[in-house]
Amino acid sequence: MTSAPQMLTLPDGRQLEFLTGGAEDGFGLVYHSGTPSGAVVDPSMWAAAERAGLRLVTYSRPGYGASTPRPVPEGWPVPIAADADDTAALLDHLGIGEFVTLGWSGGGPRALACAALLPERCRAATSLAGVAPREAEGLDWLAGMGPENVRDFEAADRGREAFRPIAEQEAAELGSVTTDDIVEAFGGLVDEVDAAALTGEFAEVVAASFRHAMAQGPEGMLEDNLQIARPWGFDLAGIVVPVSVWQGAHDKMVPFEHGRWLAAHVPGARAHLFDDEGHISLATRMDDILADLRELAGL
Repeated sequence: MTSAPQMLTLPDGRQLEFLTGGAEDGFGLVYHSGTPSGAVVDPSMWAAAERAGLRLVTYSRPGYGASTPRPVPEGWPVPIAADADDTAALLDHLGIGEFVTLGWSGGGPRALACAALLPERCRAATSLAGVAPREAEGLDWLAGMGPENVRDFEAADRGREAFRPIAEQEAAELGSVTTDDIVEAFGGLVDEVDAAALTGEFAEVVAASFRHAMAQGPEGMLEDNLQIARPWGFDLAGIVVPVSVWQGAHDKMVPFEHGRWLAAHVPGARAHLFDDEGHISLATRMDDILADLRELAGL
């Protein structure tokens, strides 16, 4: 199966950049990457999907990579629910009916959106170090986040124009980030656990994804963060699809309590909560994560 970037023209005329990999004849797996990110080949994930017998599909969300930005509305952004529509259109294009989905970090809400809004097709979903809703009752949402994320989301709470100059600065920095300076680029968002995981091929993939995400400047990241900080457009309590929640206590990007909250509020969610993992290190457990996802889906 080719891993070269491909383009799909969506019903509204936008272009969606996507990649495929893993097991060519396998069951469909939609991977929603983090915030920010562009779709790049991750040899480790490609190999894990192949070992799990899953056909991997991933794409650059609007404004990232080569994907056309959505028209920017006044006030609130288009809700995360809209990404489930893009996912369905891509699956239709590829001839994939039922699927499972995995969302890492800012991709977590997109995986949950697929579970909530495409229950006739989505067999199971995994939130990997995924963020909880901004309005989550009983959750101190910013508590435990690194200072960079606190700054970003406090600005996003004030609106698009308040966050724009921060997004522009971050886009300029991440658009040229290298493997050698990737740990420094994360700043206070990683501790020693995640810094130790950001080495070798993994670090190369993360840096490449950041650079590709900024190919069009800050617009993708700007809208992505605003989407996370606003109502998502679907009800977590209405999810009937099996869901797993994976979270680590060393996570300074999406704090541990987000995972605990999701595990308690997504009906029937299976919790995998680790005292010794972080935001990035947890992703090195991909074989276990995909085996769990297959089990949830009854595959």
